[in-house]
Amino acid sequence: MALHTFVVLAYKESIYLETCIKSVLNQKYKSDVVIATSTPNDFIYNLANKYNLRVIVNNEQKHGIGYDFDFARTCVNSELVTIAHQDDIYEYDYSNEVIQAYKKNQDSLIVFTDYFEVRNHKKVYSNTNLKIKRLLLTPLKVHNLTNFKLFKRSVLAFGNSICCPAVTFCNKNISLKEIFASDLKCDVDWLAWERVSKEKGRFIFVNKPLMGHRIHEESTTTSIIEGNIRGKEDLFMFKKFWPEFIAKFLTKAFAYSEKSNEVK
Repeated sequence: MALHTFVVLAYKESIYLETCIKSVLNQKYKSDVVIATSTPNDFIYNLANKYNLRVIVNNEQKHGIGYDFDFARTCVNSELVTIAHQDDIYEYDYSNEVIQAYKKNQDSLIVFTDYFEVRNHKKVYSNTNLKIKRLLLTPLKVHNLTNFKLFKRSVLAFGNSICCPAVTFCNKNISLKEIFASDLKCDVDWLAWERVSKEKGRFIFVNKPLMGHRIHEESTTTSIIEGNIRGKEDLFMFKKFWPEFIAKFLTKAFAYSEKSNEVK
C-alpha cells in the first residue's frame, strides 16, 4: 500500500484537469494517483486512460462539495491523502516535502504547504489575500505549539488561513469519518479544519509555496463570492470562535480580502 495518494477530484469537464494530472504525476516522490468523481463522463475517462489512472466513482446519494471531499479523502487506503482540485497544480517537490514533514511528525492530523495563485496562467506569490493568510499562520511556525488545540484554532479564528488543495490528510490520526460534510458551499474547508482542530494531533505547516491555486471566472470560489454566499457562511464560521458582535465585525473586515479573488 502506498504511503501517499493524490486523489484528483474531477467534476464535469474542466479544461485544466489534464494540467493538474500532469503536475501530480511529475513529482520527485512518486505517489499513487487516482481520479475521484461524482460526474463520470467520457472526458474524464479518456484522460484517465491516457495516463493509466483508476477512476473511482462516488455513487453515494448525498452530493455536494463537502460530501465529494469526504468521499475523495476516504476512497483510498493510504496513510496520507491529498485531494487535488482539478483546476490546481502542484510543484515538483510538493509530495516529497509533505512526506518528510510527516515522517518527523507522525502524530500529525494534517500537513499543508504555503501556496501561490495562478491568474491568467501566471504564478502570483504575493497579494493582499496571501499576505493575510501567511500572517494568520504565524503560530504554526513554532513547532512546539502545533499540537495544542488553542494554537491550532488560533490560526482559524480570524479567517480561513489554510488552502484546501495544499492540505495532505493523515487519515490514520483523524477519528472523524466526515469532516467536510455540511450544507456549506464555500467554507466547507474552514469548517473541516475547525472540526479537525479539536482532535489530538498536530497541524504541520510547510512554509514553502509548493502548490498553485487557480483563480478564474469559472472557479467555485469566484462564483460563490459573486453570489454573496460567502458573507453568510463566514459569519457562521466566525461565531464558532467569537461572540456574535465580534463575529459580525470580522465578517465585514474579512470581506475586503475577497476582492483579491476577482479575476483581473
